[in-house]
Amino acid sequence: MSDHPRVIVVGGGLAGLAATVRIAEQGVPVDLFSMVPVKRSHSVCAQGGINACNEVARQQGYSEWQHMDETLYGGDFLNHQPPVYEMTHWAPKIIDLLDRMGVPFNRTQEGFRDLRLFGGSLFKRTHFSGASTGQQLLYALDEQTRRYEADNKVNKYEFWEFLWPILDDNGVCKGIIAQDQRTMEMKAFRADAVVMATGGCGIVYGKSTMSVICTGAAAARCYKAGAWLANAEMIQVHPTAIPGEDKCRLMSESARGEGGRVWVPKKKGDTRKAVDIPENERWYFLEERYPKYGNLVPRDIATREIFSVCEEGYGVGGGRMAYLDITHLPMETKDKLAAILEIYEKFTGDDPRFVPMKIFPAVHYTMGGLWTEYTKEERNPVPGDKLDKIWGMEDGAPNNMMTNIQGLYAFGEVNYQYHGATRLGANALLSCIFDGLFCGSSVANYVKNCEDKAADKPQSLFDGYLAQEQAKIDNLTNTKGKYNPYEIHARLGDEMTASCTVVKNEPRMTKCYEALNEMKEQYKSLGLSDTGTWTNQNIAFARALGDMMTYAEAILLSSLERKESRGSHYRSDFTERIDDPYHKTSICKYDAATDKPVLEWEDVPLPMVELRKRDYSK
Repeated sequence: MSDHPRVIVVGGGLAGLAATVRIAEQGVPVDLFSMVPVKRSHSVCAQGGINACNEVARQQGYSEWQHMDETLYGGDFLNHQPPVYEMTHWAPKIIDLLDRMGVPFNRTQEGFRDLRLFGGSLFKRTHFSGASTGQQLLYALDEQTRRYEADNKVNKYEFWEFLWPILDDNGVCKGIIAQDQRTMEMKAFRADAVVMATGGCGIVYGKSTMSVICTGAAAARCYKAGAWLANAEMIQVHPTAIPGEDKCRLMSESARGEGGRVWVPKKKGDTRKAVDIPENERWYFLEERYPKYGNLVPRDIATREIFSVCEEGYGVGGGRMAYLDITHLPMETKDKLAAILEIYEKFTGDDPRFVPMKIFPAVHYTMGGLWTEYTKEERNPVPGDKLDKIWGMEDGAPNNMMTNIQGLYAFGEVNYQYHGATRLGANALLSCIFDGLFCGSSVANYVKNCEDKAADKPQSLFDGYLAQEQAKIDNLTNTKGKYNPYEIHARLGDEMTASCTVVKNEPRMTKCYEALNEMKEQYKSLGLSDTGTWTNQNIAFARALGDMMTYAEAILLSSLERKESRGSHYRSDFTERIDDPYHKTSICKYDAATDKPVLEWEDVPLPMVELRKRDYSK
């Protein structure tokens, strides 16, 4: 390993690519690992847009401060304020940068970047590329990454799976163990810092809108290695998805941002076709209950309302579905949504331009993730700020978004900092790219000043971790048990979806906890159908299943112990937000001796915006 210092980035989505570009730009070589070709990372599925104040939004009375306030209010004040301040004030610069990279943002007739409404805001401040914004951003950042690849600053390891972080005797991260998913070869890779940009954990719930690689296994492995999980209970359920046999497919919030309306028949059990139900027999319940925001209330609220009216028997045909209707919109507007409308038609056979879509909520995003820290910095306010004393993040501070393990960072969805208890739509792409660009400099600074180099560590350190991972594979292939990992996973998904999504309560979560303990016992006696040594997906899935159960237990414990309702965490047995004692971050620390999480609480500072009631109905 000749070039030092060196950084490993795990994950080739927006956060991973943005970090790779920023670190390589500063002259530090990067090894980029991805389970899939980077252009197929889950970021490619993002549809609706990316939030930022621009001059057009500013003319409406919008500002970066307002964007920050909406984000904190939407997150029910569990987000840390200095990172959110920094992110929202960087947002306009990020849009300008992406524009210069060639992202084809939609334009108005005058040539300005077009904006659409999105949940949690009364202002148009969401930039977009039709309804495939994530794809356009990902492709632009991939092009920039390939520039540095051509300069030998970046090595891509596609189809490699992260297995474990390598920690030296002082507990400092010095590399990773990874496995080639084709040849099944395992190798130890040295690095002076490792950036985890591995996304969410939707597959813990069986079916979700996330890609099937989004198991949360990478985060769970870091957690088992000593990293902390924060706010694990905060899981976002998107209100509008198409239920499927294999997975759920997202119908973007952009459909509602462009004027789409959610409704159910006023008559319970109505079996007529949607087009046969006259306007006066349709119940636009979101518009009735939230007249100010209408169909653009934050996702947790829309999800609970759809779930609730279906439980009351008003769902389509008396079932668990509502209508998302864009049939009344002009064809020009429908063309902006072509990417999602084609998905709906492909998987259902109905053309949503003329027939209302049938939708139901589905697990979508992970607000919680690996615990990280940062260095805050006092600065002078900029125009639009509402205080004389402002706190942002120190640019280039080596600990920005570093986990409690020195040298191990978390960027993007796997980082818990930005979204609190609910993420506002179109803030995800922003937080991923901001983490990569802003905190990538922090990683570069850390490794440049790192005196204890990974290259100088003894080979025995890396060989020991290789042996540890080989032993895990040997255990899986040599166990001749009777339990099928896919059947255990199906049960895990059913249990977690029933107990830990839209509505939670102690009896159901306790029942899930008991089932999880039973599944963990079954996991010790797996019977794999394939024990070969070439492209063995059976082994990879079975290994990830154990990690998913570890992550699920952290979600469950945090959900049980947070005896309040806050954002996406809604308890039917504790329906109010209770700031004392729960305006805190939940932190799970893994206890290897018992294979259980240990829960602690950490205060959330409020240096700029005070707590207030979160209410979108007025």
